[in-house]
Amino acid sequence: MINETMYDLGSEPSAIRELFAYGLARKAEIGADKVFDFSLGNPSIPAPPVVKQAILELLGEPPVALHGYTPAQGTPGVRTAIAESINRRFGMKATAANIYMTAGAAASLDISLTAIANEGDEFIVIAPYFPEYRIWIEAAGCTCVEVMARISDFQIDVEAVKAAIAPKTKGIIVNSPNNPVGSVYSEENLCALADVLRAKQEEHGSSIYVICDEPYREIVYEGVEVPYIPALYDNTIVCYSYSKSLSLPGERIGYLYIPERMPEWERVYAAVCGAGRALGFVCAPSLFQGVIEKCVDAPTDVAAYAENRELLCRGLTELGYEYVEPQGAFYLWVKALEADEQAFAERAKALELLLVPSTSFGSTGYVRIGYCVDKATIENSMPAFKALMESYQK
Repeated sequence: MINETMYDLGSEPSAIRELFAYGLARKAEIGADKVFDFSLGNPSIPAPPVVKQAILELLGEPPVALHGYTPAQGTPGVRTAIAESINRRFGMKATAANIYMTAGAAASLDISLTAIANEGDEFIVIAPYFPEYRIWIEAAGCTCVEVMARISDFQIDVEAVKAAIAPKTKGIIVNSPNNPVGSVYSEENLCALADVLRAKQEEHGSSIYVICDEPYREIVYEGVEVPYIPALYDNTIVCYSYSKSLSLPGERIGYLYIPERMPEWERVYAAVCGAGRALGFVCAPSLFQGVIEKCVDAPTDVAAYAENRELLCRGLTELGYEYVEPQGAFYLWVKALEADEQAFAERAKALELLLVPSTSFGSTGYVRIGYCVDKATIENSMPAFKALMESYQK
């Protein structure tokens, strides 16, 4: 017999990726310029030139060494480079011993949950949230507890989190800038959360971890600052990916940072190494470990995303749509024009607009529009958005 849980996951793929696959097929049928695919968070800008230069330099090295296994947790060189970058940027005291290289943020999150979770533990997620969180939590034998963000501003509802914390609560996943809303949690909001978590740790006599998922950290607009959570709360695990900041989603490279200020951080790091071993997430792609060592502080160019954001927001405003103005990431959280967001998304789909309904993110009443697309896709989609609006006005 096979594992029926795994069968269910495989036979019912991610709604986001299913919509993306539909878009590819539809483009082949009627032409790519006639399909407006806003489904997937796939960066639309190329990797910066320094990445190409780093790859070319590395390809000049002896191939057996270049493509060989690294230590399970990553090469000392890249881990040192990342630790020094963290120290420069955020005033921490990291060393290579605090860093574990991973195959992207997905591996980081899965490893983190497996490292700290025991059967029956609970993890809080802030809805709307990336749907794979639930899958990874439940795969670790734990319960996913949804807490809605404050609808007024989509910041963390700290009082609701406080009410949801129970003796079995092991952690909370915090994603800022947020996918799917694009909100950035303020320092005031995060400090209030940290105060609650410290009080609850004291009350229950156990550790409560923040798992900080931040692949969008560098993609922010209009001078918005993204607070560094390990500086605000000691029991924080950072899950980082270069998929968005360096436009390398298919290369699957990122890291875990177990801060030196975390109580018993050495034990947590050892558990991370053990979880990586148990899950098979060892020796992250060696070529791209070398690339990151050379490009660790390469700046992220968000100009194209900022232009797309402005273009999309202006166009939808003129048509009468309501949305949450994003502070970061590259998604627009748009209010559906009827109570049933899935029916709204299907009506949009008939006009070749591929929008992800909010049910995929543990919420109702909205759709997510990923604007990490060509500028022309946004410009050419406006007649379809207009037709969609008019179909409801009739």
